[in-house]
Amino acid sequence: MFVSGGGGVEAASILHADLDSFYASVEQRDDATLRGRPVIVGGGVVLAASYEAKAYGVRTAMGGREARRLCPHAIVVPPRMSAYSQASKAVFEVFHDVTPLVEPLSVDEAFLDVSGLWRVSGTPVEIAARLREQVRDRVGLPITVGIARTKFLAKVASQEAKPDGLLLVPPDRELAFLHPLPVRRLWGVGAKTAEKLHTFGIETVADVAELSESTLGSLVGQAMGSRLFALAHNIDRRRVVTGVRRRSVGAQRALGRRGNTMTDAEVDAVVVNLIDRITRRMRAAGRTGRTVVLRLRFDDFSRATRSRTLPRATASTDAILQAARALVAEARPLVAEKGLTLVGFAVSNIDRDGAQQLELPFDAHTDTTAVDAAVDQVRQRYGNAAVTRGVLVGRDPGLEMPHLPD
Repeated sequence: MFVSGGGGVEAASILHADLDSFYASVEQRDDATLRGRPVIVGGGVVLAASYEAKAYGVRTAMGGREARRLCPHAIVVPPRMSAYSQASKAVFEVFHDVTPLVEPLSVDEAFLDVSGLWRVSGTPVEIAARLREQVRDRVGLPITVGIARTKFLAKVASQEAKPDGLLLVPPDRELAFLHPLPVRRLWGVGAKTAEKLHTFGIETVADVAELSESTLGSLVGQAMGSRLFALAHNIDRRRVVTGVRRRSVGAQRALGRRGNTMTDAEVDAVVVNLIDRITRRMRAAGRTGRTVVLRLRFDDFSRATRSRTLPRATASTDAILQAARALVAEARPLVAEKGLTLVGFAVSNIDRDGAQQLELPFDAHTDTTAVDAAVDQVRQRYGNAAVTRGVLVGRDPGLEMPHLPD
């Protein structure tokens, strides 16, 4: 898919590169019998679906039973996180061979700035075509690339070009390309916001662009209204940024319908496991944080968020776990009412200068810093499973998803 247009194409130099159905594509790459067939990664909850499975309505985070009902002949395979991590690393090596200006968004997508590479590498379209070819040849995976003048539009372009495509949006065709698209294409517009906009007859980006910023603010709130006004006119001054440390460290676990029948003790085990993963990563990266955020998803696909800010930044597992448990306790009535299908945590308000934790002299009753450090050393030497919290013994720890460096 390709959008052509007249002059000014030289300004469209931001690439959004996004691997297609990443986990499922890795499985199809490594097992030739899966190619061209509907593939679902994960049994209880769909972690990824090939495009052949998506054609039947299968979607990520869908319950496995529903996915198999929609596509009974799909092949369900267990996830292989180490294979996905290796593939991600190999793809990012290709990105960095193309340009030093790479901004990772997740393990399977990134922004690349190729301005200034005209003399040595050619036009952005030529660069993007070679990138796709190299990812296919060196890693064996399909990847879609959108090219535009802004980060926002480059990402929209890659969404429109999927699967396995390349799409350029020239500056003189930006609004002609953007305005006919559904309002869900605007960043930040989820199902609930889209439903609210639909009640006012706002279906497309063009409909949003016709409204004033103040009118949008009255409909969806001032902050969201300002954002939608800017994006509907393709106003996005953000540049591709490299070397920025992540502003939060998080982990989540999809529970599927099983979450509706879990006891408080079983939910607590999930909480302990997630916080243990998060704080281990924080200490490995030399980070501390102050705000603990709880994210829940319910049976009706609605979501809720709760947060609690600690007196000081920390990476202590026990300190963050205490806050996490308090947040879960606050949300328990909501969980009982609506059912639970996903629980996630993040620690934000990350310190900017690395871990600057001031600790009192170690006392086993009040300070677990030395214990955390000792556990981390054992895990680094013998693997993460070498030391397990008592509450997790005999329980399924869930999957530890691939993630970018913290």
